[in-house]
Amino acid sequence: MKASSLLEAAIVAVLTFGLNFPGRAQQPTRQQNDVGKLEYQVSCAACHGGDGKGTGPVAPGLVKKPADLTVLAKQNNGVFPFGRIYETIDGRIEVKSHGTREMPVFGYVLWPLYEPESVMRGRILAVIDYIYRIQEK
Repeated sequence: MKASSLLEAAIVAVLTFGLNFPGRAQQPTRQQNDVGKLEYQVSCAACHGGDGKGTGPVAPGLVKKPADLTVLAKQNNGVFPFGRIYETIDGRIEVKSHGTREMPVFGYVLWPLYEPESVMRGRILAVIDYIYRIQEK
């Protein structure tokens, strides 16, 4: 068998079996790491609170009360405002208490030393996924 044929067979096997591994698209369980929740706890909970209601330990010292992140969809006619949240986290929408647009308060955590764009996007999306999951019904 040629090396190229062997490589093609390996790629097909990985794509067939690796991407269909059970549990990849499921919500995290107790045994799995919930990356979005962990990122939220590190980057957002001090102000927005562990429950997302804007009651974190830093909140009383702020001039403006942090947003209740559990009612974002409710305040937007039942539609989760994904784009607005993404742009707020990545700094395109200015929130003075988050710091400068160039480097938000949590930027050092979300901006890794390697593959900055793709890793940062993944971490932001994980936080947004967690915020989506804590929305009030």
